[in-house]
Amino acid sequence: MVNNTLNVGKIEEGFVLDHIQAGRSMEIYKYLHLDKLDCCVAIIKNAKSNKMGKKDIMKIECPIDSIDLDILGFIDHTITVNIVKDGSFVEKKELTLPKEIRNVIKCKNPRCITSMEQELDHVFILADPEKEVYRCQYCEEKYRRKQEIRQEVIKRQS
Repeated sequence: MVNNTLNVGKIEEGFVLDHIQAGRSMEIYKYLHLDKLDCCVAIIKNAKSNKMGKKDIMKIECPIDSIDLDILGFIDHTITVNIVKDGSFVEKKELTLPKEIRNVIKCKNPRCITSMEQELDHVFILADPEKEVYRCQYCEEKYRRKQEIRQEVIKRQS
């Protein structure tokens, strides 16, 4: 009989990200710039989940202040963030949609000042939390998360 468990060692300080939508852990890895940090990262893809069917899990061993949880809230505010200090779980952090995101998404409006002024930060403000709509700070161009994600899925399938 084969045992279907996978053991990943415990971390001293960092985060355990749970309930990540199956297949999205690499996107999170990229957005959090984990490739630029000198830290240990364990990614478990397509783990069985009673709640979600399948899910991804990430264990990130790094100083707690080195990761921007606002970006994580923008990517998927339903992810569970467990904070670990001195080898023990100390806090479960609830993510919310951040009121402002900076340099995570780019304005697609060709007339926006960010198209011409390359050094300007791309700043989006949460305009409608229910519909998860962000607007560019400069030109008010709308960015809809759900619509953008749907378009990405369609592109991948074709």
